[in-house]
Amino acid sequence: MQFTLRQLEVFLAIARTGNMTRAAQQLQMSQSAASSALKDLETHFNTLLFDRIGKRLHLNEQGNQLRPKAERLMAEAGELEQSLLHSDETSPVKIGATLTIANFLALQMVSEYLGQYPNAPISLEINNTEHIVEQVLNYELDMGLIEGESHQTKLCVTPWRDDRLNLFCSTEHPLASKKAVNDQDLLDAKWILRELGSGTRQNFNRAMHGLVPEMNIILELRETEAIKRAVKHNIGVGCLSELSLEEELKRGELVRINCPERDFSRKLYLIVHEQKHISHSLKKWLDLCDKWKIIEPQVP
Repeated sequence: MQFTLRQLEVFLAIARTGNMTRAAQQLQMSQSAASSALKDLETHFNTLLFDRIGKRLHLNEQGNQLRPKAERLMAEAGELEQSLLHSDETSPVKIGATLTIANFLALQMVSEYLGQYPNAPISLEINNTEHIVEQVLNYELDMGLIEGESHQTKLCVTPWRDDRLNLFCSTEHPLASKKAVNDQDLLDAKWILRELGSGTRQNFNRAMHGLVPEMNIILELRETEAIKRAVKHNIGVGCLSELSLEEELKRGELVRINCPERDFSRKLYLIVHEQKHISHSLKKWLDLCDKWKIIEPQVP
């Protein structure tokens, strides 16, 4: 074989970080050794895999073509090593989930996964839809569970669960006593919303098409709990997944706003890179996701 797995490992680390120094640190090797490994790989095949722009290394066309094949080969090599070692250990699984999914679904799923496979290495990255998509595209995550839609052609996007956004306000807000609100009520309200890039905000903007430019959005917050607290203090009205509002609505701490003229239904999605190698461990997690299509979460 005219290349080594170590050379591919260095190539992939640089592809993920865009920087030789950080790649070497991740692999716990010297920068000179990492640089030599990449140079040997490029020299042997008489090709450049990166465009050098200052201190950044960006994958060029050749590098982009090599990357998914290298990612798959390294994943398969890891499984082969475990097989040769007769190891019963599962390979690491790196999951990404958006905030609502993490709090009300993914954490319970991780608990069930560890119950079935004790001590199995699994990690959960929590971020908004935009960042989870970027990390799956960059092979930093094995898969993602997202609230917003993604039209990235390199991703396999699978509808997973039905969900619904709820408009809500404090018990003291004028809209709390209305049986239903109309578009003018929505324009008159002060809004406290998730940030741009989040799936909740994407779906809110879709549901409010034609109104958003004129809406009075006074706060944009990354945390659902912060939004709920702000609404409880009657600073404004909010919009979140019904998953995250169930307990407060039951206790009467918040009031659901009925808006029959607008559609707040949505889907939750599973995303995987189209060229991602599905390891045995990832397959077990995806099987669990399939099981959780119909399981009702226990609200904490």
